[in-house]
Amino acid sequence: MDLCYDHLCAYMNSVSTMSRRSWIEDTFCKRACGKFIPACRDLHRCFPMCQVCQNLIRCCCGRLVGEHTLLETGPSMFSWPGPGTGQQEEWSVESHTQTSATDAYGTIDFQDSAGRNCHAKYVRVAVDAKAEALLQLMRSEWQMERPKLLLTVHGGTENFPLPLKVRQAFSKGLITAAQSTGAWILTDGINTGVSRYVGEAVKTYGTHDLRKRNAVGVTPWGVIDNHSDLIGRDVLRPYQPLGNPLSKRVCLNGLHSHFLLVDDGTLGKHGCQLGLRRKLERHIQLQKIHPRFNQGVPVVCVVVEGGLDIVSMVLEYVSSVPPRACVCLRGIRSGS
Repeated sequence: MDLCYDHLCAYMNSVSTMSRRSWIEDTFCKRACGKFIPACRDLHRCFPMCQVCQNLIRCCCGRLVGEHTLLETGPSMFSWPGPGTGQQEEWSVESHTQTSATDAYGTIDFQDSAGRNCHAKYVRVAVDAKAEALLQLMRSEWQMERPKLLLTVHGGTENFPLPLKVRQAFSKGLITAAQSTGAWILTDGINTGVSRYVGEAVKTYGTHDLRKRNAVGVTPWGVIDNHSDLIGRDVLRPYQPLGNPLSKRVCLNGLHSHFLLVDDGTLGKHGCQLGLRRKLERHIQLQKIHPRFNQGVPVVCVVVEGGLDIVSMVLEYVSSVPPRACVCLRGIRSGS
């Protein structure tokens, strides 16, 4: 009898896993470039399968010819005009990338030098993913508690110094606000700049409970160092958040609890995540903080460092309807 019960439990767990896997793969996509359009307009007079093009010339998406896995079924990679033969076609995400079911989701096992392991849920999603589906993923699949406040943290993406007293005030204030209100924290999720300071705040003042950490990184898939290590369906993947100092790519911050890895089909290009992040913030703002009340989720923008792009972002937040509060720490650099 016990054996039959064990078999039934195993079967039900298997069905639940397959159902979850089916829903994620049916709902979320990845994007891949399907047509090679060279980023350099001054090309030599090449011939089909030219080794120079294969090894040196990059597509507008950031990849070499050999890195275009969809070219076998997509348009010809040698369809661009030669020198002096007319206008080159403009590459775009909508026209030159193709979607297919996501192939990267599960749990990241972060392993740092101190031997402290942290787990984080992750999924690779296309840049045009639906905000409703993302929220369903976060609430139903990842079991994140209903947010009563959304703290969206923006600022410098490069490493910058923050005075000790300011760093302590930021860290304690952010985590205290999050834990006392049941807030979610959104960042870029990378291991540099303001996202790293958020990770340090979680480490110093936060909880180890994955369900209560709720620090979500919204990160471009194409800029993550060794992102191919994360490919796999419903998997547990070990990940070292220590990147190559010579690389232009970035590492994920191991103290975040969840990651939405935004894929627009490009490699090494930042910024594609911002539109999806704002769309998700607006959708969360429409949710009720409690089923019995009609009040939506308040959104507060927290700014630490940054340049002129951050000034424009703050203006967008305070000009939105309804306007969103902004808290600026230590002012904003006016550099270009």
